Amino acid sequence: MGERVLDREFFDRPSPEVAPDLLGRVLVHGPVAVRLTEVEAYGPPGEDPASHTYRGRTPRNAVMFGPPGHLYVYFTYGMHFCANFVCLPEGMGSGVLLRAGEVVEGMAAARARRHRPGTDAPLTGPRRTIPERDLARGPARLAVALGIGREHNGADCCADSGATELRVLEGDPADPASIRSGPRTGVSTAADTPWRFWIDGDPTVSPYRKHVPKTRPS
Repeated sequence: MGERVLDREFFDRPSPEVAPDLLGRVLVHGPVAVRLTEVEAYGPPGEDPASHTYRGRTPRNAVMFGPPGHLYVYFTYGMHFCANFVCLPEGMGSGVLLRAGEVVEGMAAARARRHRPGTDAPLTGPRRTIPERDLARGPARLAVALGIGREHNGADCCADSGATELRVLEGDPADPASIRSGPRTGVSTAADTPWRFWIDGDPTVSPYRKHVPKTRPS
């Protein structure tokens, strides 16, 4: 599946260029490997209102301002981790959110992680069999399947970092003719920016969801 590890130069580009080029690449962590099928690009400070870096550097988003090829991991909704690749030179604050993928190695390990994500607490009730297409379908599921958590924020995934826990293999890049783009999922600002990229017809791609503002009951 293309064993060469992508180098830092691959990520040292604008995120809307890196994002479609990530489709078909393989992210590996331990026994689990996921072929990326859906991603979203986010721009630098002051340019993209939907980006975590839009208002500048903070303790939370500091990794986004670091060297390209590092992993930016954030916690959302009080329960999920999501993973992004940092793009552009150090100090620019841009990245690509990893939205979905196909588990191509380590199916048993990925399934076990999905059944007990981030906890050793005993399971309650009958165990539901998760369809293979759903193991890494969605950014939170992808992070769980790969065992990515808060401790991986800032991890260097590039070839020149030597032995690394997380790495991105060149894989089998998606045919450009199969790549589609459209609005990003669930963002409240810059919602129509067509920086969500996916492989057309791939069953692991997550469904598009438009942001719906929350309203208080009258």
